[in-house]
Amino acid sequence: MTATTNTTTTTLRAEGFSCPSCVAKIEKQVGRLAGVESVKVHFATARVVVVHDPAVASTDDLVAAVAKAGYTARPSAF
Repeated sequence: MTATTNTTTTTLRAEGFSCPSCVAKIEKQVGRLAGVESVKVHFATARVVVVHDPAVASTDDLVAAVAKAGYTARPSAF
């Protein structure tokens, strides 16, 4: 089977979470978005790494999903 979607990896810098259960909330909320292939929150570095199809789930959509989970996020270069 050949994948027809183009995915990209976006890293967000998140703020406001202080416990491991916060990680699960963010991963669940972002993971619900159409076009998101995987999401991994790195608790120690406050990074959210998302593999997604940018034509379906934009960076703004990812930031909005983190906000919906109750946290602030912004795109990060690293």
